[in-house]
Amino acid sequence: MGARLRILALVLMAALLAGAVWARLAYWQVFRHVQLSSQAQAQYHELVELPAVRGVIFDRNLTQLVVNTTVYSAFVSPDQIAAGDRERVATGLSGVLGVDKERVMQTLKSNSKFAYITRRFSKAKADQLRALKLSGVGLEDESQRSYLPGITSGSSLGANLLGFVNFDGQGRYGLEQYYQKELGGTPGYISSYRDLANREIILGTHTHQDPVNGSNLVLSLDANVQYQAEQALMDGVKKDNAESGSVLIMDPSTGGIVAWADYPSYDANNFNHTDSALFQDNVASYLYEPGSVLKVVTLSGAINQGAITPDTVINDPGVLSVGGFRIYDWDHRNHGNINYRYVLAHSLNVGAMKAMLAEGHAACYSYLKGFGLTQASGIDVAAETWVPLPSQDQMSDSQYATTSFGQGIGLNMVQMLSAVNVIANGGRYAPPHVVERIGTTINPLLLKPQRQVITPATAQEMTAMMEGVVQNGSGWSSRVKGFQNDQAGKTGTSQIPVNGQYTLDVWASFVGFLPAKHPKFTMLVVVRKPHYPGSDHDWTLNDGYLTAAPIWQKIAQQLVVDWRITPD
Repeated sequence: MGARLRILALVLMAALLAGAVWARLAYWQVFRHVQLSSQAQAQYHELVELPAVRGVIFDRNLTQLVVNTTVYSAFVSPDQIAAGDRERVATGLSGVLGVDKERVMQTLKSNSKFAYITRRFSKAKADQLRALKLSGVGLEDESQRSYLPGITSGSSLGANLLGFVNFDGQGRYGLEQYYQKELGGTPGYISSYRDLANREIILGTHTHQDPVNGSNLVLSLDANVQYQAEQALMDGVKKDNAESGSVLIMDPSTGGIVAWADYPSYDANNFNHTDSALFQDNVASYLYEPGSVLKVVTLSGAINQGAITPDTVINDPGVLSVGGFRIYDWDHRNHGNINYRYVLAHSLNVGAMKAMLAEGHAACYSYLKGFGLTQASGIDVAAETWVPLPSQDQMSDSQYATTSFGQGIGLNMVQMLSAVNVIANGGRYAPPHVVERIGTTINPLLLKPQRQVITPATAQEMTAMMEGVVQNGSGWSSRVKGFQNDQAGKTGTSQIPVNGQYTLDVWASFVGFLPAKHPKFTMLVVVRKPHYPGSDHDWTLNDGYLTAAPIWQKIAQQLVVDWRITPD
């Protein structure tokens, strides 16, 4: 009996041990199988990325604005460099690359497996390093964006529009960021396994995916016009002792951007040594109050609504009370009985407010919306900034009044130029854009029908009124030789608010197009905080006709020559 019990106990013990073993095997082979398999594969798995070639950017004439160039980076493997060779290696690297020799020596003494010495230098320096045959030193070739030179050694052409590509291959700012997916393409890869001797193991899981290169972009931009705009803008900003300035030029019939200039700007080839404040684009990422340029929108809406005509006579005593506020003309003068041609030519606030009151708040708001001023322009450039207007019933009487002449409303330059371009384009809104083609695909914006904002007849009447601004009013300093009677324009000056109070600093602007009847371009110039000689105690001397209009005229005169534009 005792022997039988002992045998039974041994069997039970064996069964328990076997169960424990099987349970452990089940744990490792079933529950931990996926994790262990992944870890094992990771030890011998090699994944090599095959970079895609970034797309090139062309202007409208297929001039390359951005190209890819090959640069080189130097690295060292300190654990592979004998102590006796460190001095020679450090001396060679310092002599060719200009790096600090002591810093290199510290890196070499670290005994680490890998360290960069310096990155992104020319092929000439790479060839010099190769000739030295330094032990433990390697070269890595990389792709780098190269941008055309700008007007100064510290700038590249169209930097604020194009943006740049950082060292991680990511587009930053401008078109490079907005079209990152299209330009960047999709990298490929080679996936394989290697044994302990680093020999490739050919398995069924071996894969190879070719990269898909990025698409090229063809812009509406004209590189020659861009350069001339940057030159004229720089000269004008310096002459006006201004803080900064911007120019935006548009094709009236398509909405394509012909030039997009900021001053000061930066060199996209040297972005890593640039003050980041210069990266901000003042065309689409900056809000300003457009001032009297907005009277073009206000009066066009009132004419289209049938509330006024260009010859409607009003009395302008120089001041008007609206919503409990007394709001003045810029000159505080009693102008007596005048018509709306005179109102626009001499930029009178009272006339703009009376036009707004004649059409009513609802109609006024609907035209602000129709001209694209209540929403983002949708321009295909990164980081457009805009602020929606309050809803129609939330705007006070005084807000409608000041908005009618462009104060108290924040817009970006793309919104404002697109609105005025409605007049140049026969009353139709042309969606603004920079890219015409992505690869071989036409930008879908070009295929969409343009919305009719005002009638062609209203656009013609406003064009004639804007011609009067140039011929008889505040736009006289914008006159282009040969087009004195065939160009349309409007000045704008608006005081800059600080902490809710308007200051003596202003935004000065001029917008216009020519030939007046069949425009070839529409252009807006904005100068920020000009201090025109003699204007220290009179902010009106910083008006658009003295500061922005001459810049406009200089660029327009060159455009007339380059594009062989003739009067109608």
